Amino acid sequence: MCICVIFSAFFFFASMAKMSGCIVTVALLLLLLLCLHQTPVECKERLIRQLSSQPSSATKPQEFKIGFKRVILSIVLGILTGLIGAILFALLIKIAVQYINQTPFLKGPVIFSPKISSKTLQSALANENQLLGSSSNGKYYKTVLDNGLTVAVKVLEPFDSGSPEMQSKSVKRRIQQELEVLASLRHRHLRSLRAYVRESDRFSLVYDYMPMGSLEDAMNGVRENHLELRWDVRLRIAVGVIKGLQYLHFTCVPQILHYNLKPTNVMLDAEFEPRLADCGLAKLMPNIDRATSGYCAPECLQNCRYTDKSDIFSFGMILGVLLTGRYPTDSFFREAVSGGSLGQWLRHLQQAGEAHEALDKSILGEEVEEDEMLMAVRIAVVCLSDSPDDRPSSDELVTMLTQLHSF
Repeated sequence: MCICVIFSAFFFFASMAKMSGCIVTVALLLLLLLCLHQTPVECKERLIRQLSSQPSSATKPQEFKIGFKRVILSIVLGILTGLIGAILFALLIKIAVQYINQTPFLKGPVIFSPKISSKTLQSALANENQLLGSSSNGKYYKTVLDNGLTVAVKVLEPFDSGSPEMQSKSVKRRIQQELEVLASLRHRHLRSLRAYVRESDRFSLVYDYMPMGSLEDAMNGVRENHLELRWDVRLRIAVGVIKGLQYLHFTCVPQILHYNLKPTNVMLDAEFEPRLADCGLAKLMPNIDRATSGYCAPECLQNCRYTDKSDIFSFGMILGVLLTGRYPTDSFFREAVSGGSLGQWLRHLQQAGEAHEALDKSILGEEVEEDEMLMAVRIAVVCLSDSPDDRPSSDELVTMLTQLHSF
């Protein structure tokens, strides 16, 4: 019985990957002591009672067989009892460890920056703040803390639908776990999460304020002739974006995917250095419609399959926007002459040897820069391949783009 109990307990404890070695050791020692102490004593007492109850002559074979069967039955019942006890004990330990290890529900501000205090953040959020923009899953605000620090606050509203699924604690805890991961990311081309506040129906995410806004804001300024973005600045933005993806794809363990890369999620600082925003949040937001943005890879629309190569497709679209000054949602791409999409248009012109026609006329200048832009068109085309296997990795793209210019 001791051997069965020990082995059954061992297999149950070994299956608990999250259980610490200390707990497993203590549990097995307890079971071993239980087996060594109780079972032999019980078996010995039962055997003595059976033998002592027999007549002193002990010559009748039939009575001996009956007594022997009772002893065997007692041993079998003892083994079954120990096995069931070991199973129940293992399950109780597993449940207790899972409860201890689960992410606790945190209410109120969770701060990751020494420049922000809980009191000043709550006070700022309670005031009327400047609306910077809105999307399908929330709104952006600009707010100034009592210490003079200017921050951007994104209010996520994933629970407005009121569905029981979205209101469940497991969904809220999963979002909270994702935010904890995002807060731990540190890279010059990622927008760091400085704090967040969980409320009953929303999350308020606090970021560094970016005075130049998003890449889409900058490109809108270019299209309206309010801003000039030279080719060297645009190339620097592209290199910064792909370096941010390289960090997510190759440095982070486990790998992190962006899921929603587009110009509105590329923020620019005062020197036009890009910072990727909202990394990984899209997979937690059920009301995000990536299909209409024009930056979503075809495999995501066809079979909802998203990989790091899907991020590369989105990057190819951003590179195409930087090169042409056109958005994939422009009415021009609904015309037959364009091929139906930014990617098809660039591919057609490049294969016809007319890639020069795709370039934004406002950045054409020196011949050396034009050669760099034409090489960048070829890179954008390969990033926009229909097959994910044909697209380069972010690691390869860093090398390709940095070779175009000295960074």
